[in-house]
Amino acid sequence: MKKSATSHSDFLYTDEADPHIARRQQILQKYPQVKELFGNNPWSAFFIIALVGTQVAVAWLFRDSSWWVVLLGAYLFGAVVCHGLWALIHDCTHNLVFRSTFANCSFQVLANLPHIFPSAISFRKYHMLHHRYQGRLDFDADLASPMEVRFAGNSSFGKAFWLLFYFLFQSVRVTRLKKIPLVSPWIIANIVVEALFIFAIVYWLGWVSFFYLLLSSVFAIGLHPVGARWIQEHFLVKPPQETYSYYGVMNWTAFNVGYHNEHHDFMAVPWSRLPQVKATAPEFYETLHFHRSWTKLLLKFIFDPSLSLRSRRVRRA
Repeated sequence: MKKSATSHSDFLYTDEADPHIARRQQILQKYPQVKELFGNNPWSAFFIIALVGTQVAVAWLFRDSSWWVVLLGAYLFGAVVCHGLWALIHDCTHNLVFRSTFANCSFQVLANLPHIFPSAISFRKYHMLHHRYQGRLDFDADLASPMEVRFAGNSSFGKAFWLLFYFLFQSVRVTRLKKIPLVSPWIIANIVVEALFIFAIVYWLGWVSFFYLLLSSVFAIGLHPVGARWIQEHFLVKPPQETYSYYGVMNWTAFNVGYHNEHHDFMAVPWSRLPQVKATAPEFYETLHFHRSWTKLLLKFIFDPSLSLRSRRVRRA
């Protein structure tokens, strides 16, 4: 194994290959029946429709509510629903809901509606690059930009502020990936459909309902226990391990998105069958460090000086 170079003020740099490639080959050699888990789960479309409908219904219920009721509702309920929709958008990204790319993209746009920010299709593009070029600064939008690293620093306030406004930082960081075109017909369609949805919400339900949806979306990927998922996946809690799974109870509301090592090893397995990957090849996953609490990880990231935006493994070009 090649030795990784690191410093206390930078990422953990490595020349090693993506570890998921070798583990995938080893598991398939020992357990070829894992291939039987590959395929689609059309039931995900039902959950998308149900959760989008739920968010719109709750926004309607809150249309005349006080600001503190809207804030609590968004944090305690809306964020969990929006995060679940992000997990389903993730499956659409891998074409795991339907076989048709058109159908998957269409349901991604639908699932994106309560998020207010038209980002489902751009997520599709950059997430697939994350899998193909994991840890490459020039291709992996999951890595923080140098500007983000400097801005957040290593203070508790800086890291908490970064998490709270993660939706903004994430949208800006893609501009550093100069080799990747930002605009496509599907991205334009995503923006137009989202704009029409926002207009309908404001016109028919009012600004209070709009702000419920907006706050739910911000909390779903930010300063919230479910927002710790973005820390859980690749932040170096036990270096040099670079991918981590979460096996806590919130996988029930997050459509097993916590099974991240299993997902990176087998991207063709839908969310409903990811636990079976671990059950089929337990010795490959039980030896890896994993998380049981997103809340505990959230607090650790904010208050532990050993964790920062630099706590990532980066591959040289």
